[in-house]
Amino acid sequence: MRWPRIIFIAVLVLIFGAFLHYTLPQRDIVRITDTEIIRQDFSGLNRIFYAQGDSGNATVDSRDLRLINSVLPSGEVMVYRNEDTGFGWPPYFKLDSADLHAEAANLVSTAAEPQWVAVTHYGWRSRLLTTYPNAVSIRPVDGPEVTLIPWLNIVILLVLAVLVFMAWRIWERFEDRVIDPIRDRLAVQWAKLKDRVGGRG
Repeated sequence: MRWPRIIFIAVLVLIFGAFLHYTLPQRDIVRITDTEIIRQDFSGLNRIFYAQGDSGNATVDSRDLRLINSVLPSGEVMVYRNEDTGFGWPPYFKLDSADLHAEAANLVSTAAEPQWVAVTHYGWRSRLLTTYPNAVSIRPVDGPEVTLIPWLNIVILLVLAVLVFMAWRIWERFEDRVIDPIRDRLAVQWAKLKDRVGGRG
């Protein structure tokens, strides 16, 4: 029973880790090259990776999607979507996608005269599923070498680590006080049953 348990726990850890990586805020240093609005069709595969439409609008299978096109210091391109999260999950309570689009348009720059910005976002970029990370905020920075410390992520992960440790300690005590005695009694009863069956044989 040891290996199945280890595999099960490993799968849970991987799923939880992927969930945190998708949900927690990340920051990229980029140069914004353009902003645009495209018509996006949503399928069963990629719908879960998109937020709702702008607050107050109905949810439909096809709608306008604001995009922020950018370039990383390495020269790699990165495209962000710009959607309201409203009061759903993840809890960013973003209601200002139109304002953020105007901010991004105002910060567009060229390679000759770059204006570097820090884009706070969550989510993943997948060309296969046509999904984009959702930009939450944008602010100018001094340059591409600036160091950004993810204080919020550090606090959240520390709190989660404490909660996991407490849950593990509670489970250990429960196992010692409840499960182990039951397991021992069952083992004794099974041994007695085997002895009786052996005696009859």
